[in-house]
Amino acid sequence: MSEQIQSGAASPDEGPLCISKQGYFFVGGQYFEGPDGRYMGGQMYVEYQIPHDQKHPYPVVFFSGGGQSGLNYTGTPDGREGWAQFFLRRGYAVYMLDQPARARSPSHPEMGVQTRHSVARVEQQFTAPSRKPMWPQAALHTQFPGAGVEGDPTFDQCFAQNFPSLANFARQQELNRDAGAALLDKIGPAILLTHSQSGTFGWLVADARPGLVKAILAMEPSGPPVRDNVTNGAPHWFEDGRLTKPYGLTAPPLAYDPPLKSADELKFVRQDAPDGDGLVRCWGQAEPARQLTNLRDVPVLVVMGEASYHAPYDHCTVAYLRQAGVQVDFVRLADLGMAGNGHMLMIEKNNREIAAVAEEWVRRRFAP
Repeated sequence: MSEQIQSGAASPDEGPLCISKQGYFFVGGQYFEGPDGRYMGGQMYVEYQIPHDQKHPYPVVFFSGGGQSGLNYTGTPDGREGWAQFFLRRGYAVYMLDQPARARSPSHPEMGVQTRHSVARVEQQFTAPSRKPMWPQAALHTQFPGAGVEGDPTFDQCFAQNFPSLANFARQQELNRDAGAALLDKIGPAILLTHSQSGTFGWLVADARPGLVKAILAMEPSGPPVRDNVTNGAPHWFEDGRLTKPYGLTAPPLAYDPPLKSADELKFVRQDAPDGDGLVRCWGQAEPARQLTNLRDVPVLVVMGEASYHAPYDHCTVAYLRQAGVQVDFVRLADLGMAGNGHMLMIEKNNREIAAVAEEWVRRRFAP
């Protein structure tokens, strides 16, 4: 980290939440010919709230992760306030998005096959990973607000808001890049907050609109770079998966310097040994590394939980960004005394304290 970030207690959220304006609109999308008429696909639902006492010039745009929607940020499954309210109370306008072809952003068969998360997958990967650890840090998970299994009221509320998603991840990235760019064209400069799968969208939107993305708050962004990580449990915890990010961080192209004619020109190498116990071996560029020209002036904060399946590899994403010339601060929540967090940082028991870390970073970045 280039700056010291204090954990501190978040200020109490008491009293009425004063909002001067709220509403929704759609951005992006194109008409297409269906078998029985014309339709629109690729549009993105955007819900916004403007605080009465707006203190910050740049709104926060919330992108959700796989199988999720803007609901991730407007509350928690056990009834507490979410990150949208946290930032509203501190004077930020907020925009919550539903990815194209998901939730309130309509999907059509022509857009592609959809997949969904099963109960077993959500329990194992997100809400109760300590019951059957598939990565070394999973046993440390303590922060989900409930038992984390089917039948627990909080889990049931959490699982109820899982949505089918396009199976083609590269296509999801293209649709969210285009809709995200259209959103910034409409609202102007903003701070992007991404989580998990949508980490790729942050890099792509910033690449498409570098002058309009003022910062990226990347909460356990999609990773690791280049190849997926497959978790197997003990004793051989990890193995390399498919090459899903031919542009290092994304499937669609990113602008590099020297320029690329195709992704095949990017050469990747893997670490001979991991950086520590319980970590994967990172993939990076072969030296001399190309630079991410449109991202190098966009400050980035990467936040990682202690017990998440991202804990073995988020440092690889940070290393890749830094090698490519991007300004990155990296916060391991455990280093701030926040132990036991899994992947769903915005709904876990200490969600407000985590939001306070991100908001403090923003205030320091944009202090007069």
